[in-house]
Amino acid sequence: MSETVLRNINTHSRPSQLRISDMRIANIVGAPFRATIIRLDTNQGLSGYGEVRDGASKTYALMLKSRLIGENPCDVDRLFRKIKQFGYHARQAGGVTAVEMALMDLAGKAYAAPAYQLAGGKFRDRVLCYCDTPSSPDPIEMGRRLRERLARGYKFLKMDVGIDLLRDLPRALVAPPGMLATRHVQHPFTGIQITEKGIRYLADYVAAVRETVGYDAPLAADHFGHIGLESCIRLGQALDRFTLAWYEDMLPWQYTEQYVALARAVTTPICTGEDIFLKEGFKPLLEARSVGVIHPDLASSGGILETKKIGDLAQEHGVAMAMHMAASPIATLASVHCAAATENFLVLENHATDVPWWDDLVVGLPKPLVQDGHIAVPETPGLGFSDVNEELIREHLNSADSVFFDQPTDYWDTERSWDRTWS
Repeated sequence: MSETVLRNINTHSRPSQLRISDMRIANIVGAPFRATIIRLDTNQGLSGYGEVRDGASKTYALMLKSRLIGENPCDVDRLFRKIKQFGYHARQAGGVTAVEMALMDLAGKAYAAPAYQLAGGKFRDRVLCYCDTPSSPDPIEMGRRLRERLARGYKFLKMDVGIDLLRDLPRALVAPPGMLATRHVQHPFTGIQITEKGIRYLADYVAAVRETVGYDAPLAADHFGHIGLESCIRLGQALDRFTLAWYEDMLPWQYTEQYVALARAVTTPICTGEDIFLKEGFKPLLEARSVGVIHPDLASSGGILETKKIGDLAQEHGVAMAMHMAASPIATLASVHCAAATENFLVLENHATDVPWWDDLVVGLPKPLVQDGHIAVPETPGLGFSDVNEELIREHLNSADSVFFDQPTDYWDTERSWDRTWS
């Protein structure tokens, strides 16, 4: 066959010969998220996209480049096993998970299959979304904001309820000096307690919100503050009568026994998991039956395939899987494919409801992406979008670190260490 003919053949049909040739990044900021988008390029002109979790470092992804150059991106599981040792809980997992998303995007494009098919097929055509809503100290205003979400088509809501609402209320909180001002001390060690006055105030606040919003849509609660187990139990028991969808991250996820005590003391589902990396991190909570809903963030939990395994593990224990997500459409679409492929999936967060240009960051999908409170599962290859909007990304580069795809990352091509974890 002549070289002229070969040049006109779509070589994307040769997945066995596909090789990763480069990694490029772009740092964007768009309240409420700050993220690094990665692009894996290949020898056949295909590119795949992933996203480092909001608030994480681009270095978490770039340090993996030398482990990926020359590899076939279709070997998703093998490459994930190769790099997962460089991930850890919360933001430290961001690089590994961004790469996994990009690998699934590339493999789907190489085989002309949507990512959910690579994860085993789908259980649903649309993915239900819930939206977080900015807080207001006035419960009537908070209810109005939530009703506005309902008017926009959302059918599942979330709000913050916690000590931030009590800071200016005399005798509502008891705390050691300085503890109310810090965010770097875990809940069991702050000594912050809510008084009976504080408990009554928060219960009245939720009552007023419920009066405004009604009970036609689930309403979850988050951001209670760094209070200890005993205050969590007292507050949880006071709020149980409002039939909230869940209490989210009342305690650090690491303290399984405290979650057991909390779950036994209240009647509202307990939810946690957005900072847990890999399914092994979820096992203690599930085996102890300490949560009613697990809540992985796919950009921390391990990517599409690992998060599906987490969902399957939860299903074995009779627990539903909701998904945390504060990201661009890239990580959101990765979550959509995972949600489609996971039977016990409940609902996916959308934290960018008020970002007007959010939908336009990717090309080739319906706009708005969220319609009638759902995202339609793409049937197009990979994560589903045809390209990213580079012009728009340039407009929203993070001014503190304005890296764009056209900047080489050659420094990371030969970064090496003795990676083997066994002797």
